[in-house]
Amino acid sequence: MDQKRIKDLLRKVKTGDVTVDEAVSRLRDLPFQDIDVACIDHHRSIRRGASEVIFGEGKEVEDILAIIDRMIAQEENILITRLSPEKAGKIKKKYRKAEYYPRSRTLTLIPYAQEPGGKGTILVISAGTSDIPVAEEAAVTGRFMGNDVDTLYDLGVSGLHRLLAHREKLQKASVIIVVAGMEGALPSVVGGLVDKPVIAVPSSVGYGASFQGIAALLGMLNSCASGVTVVNIDNGFGAAYAASLMNRK
Repeated sequence: MDQKRIKDLLRKVKTGDVTVDEAVSRLRDLPFQDIDVACIDHHRSIRRGASEVIFGEGKEVEDILAIIDRMIAQEENILITRLSPEKAGKIKKKYRKAEYYPRSRTLTLIPYAQEPGGKGTILVISAGTSDIPVAEEAAVTGRFMGNDVDTLYDLGVSGLHRLLAHREKLQKASVIIVVAGMEGALPSVVGGLVDKPVIAVPSSVGYGASFQGIAALLGMLNSCASGVTVVNIDNGFGAAYAASLMNRK
């Protein structure tokens, strides 16, 4: 339940459309609800502007469904990251309106209307095609949080003319997320071209000496381009969440 829905509930109490007891019943599980397998933070959307996000990896389907049930009861929309196709299939049997994005391994269920939260466009760029799954996690997350999101894929430094062909989109974006593996050079290049925040996401793509993304992470942390912020390896979700906070009205 977010701030808007709480205000609507209080207005209905004031007008007599909802009784005090009914309102108390709906608010009873705030700020969190302990269901043994999880303590669900129902206040997250009030504090942060978006519901708690479920990390699907390592959780049993039954536990995920229990969390979803409680969140839906509190009028919260659902985003699940790192969710396998098998788990997604079982969730969709119960919640048929859920949408699964296999490339990013994310699932959304949005039964409640969302207000646009962004003042501009978040642009997500991937250096290579192999980086697209992480970039797509960022794109799905950004849209879930009420932003306009645009994507540009396979624009790595081995062919910079591909990036320069999209200068107009680079200039129009409010925040730019750049996903890159290998040596992680692309965020520095983008950071040197634009006057807006650049969030760098190191991916685990690369040969042996890339150390599953550590080389890209260190390269991004040592970027000489000002205004480049770095998140953890393969963390498209974290990048999009930060970009959404930057992009809010």
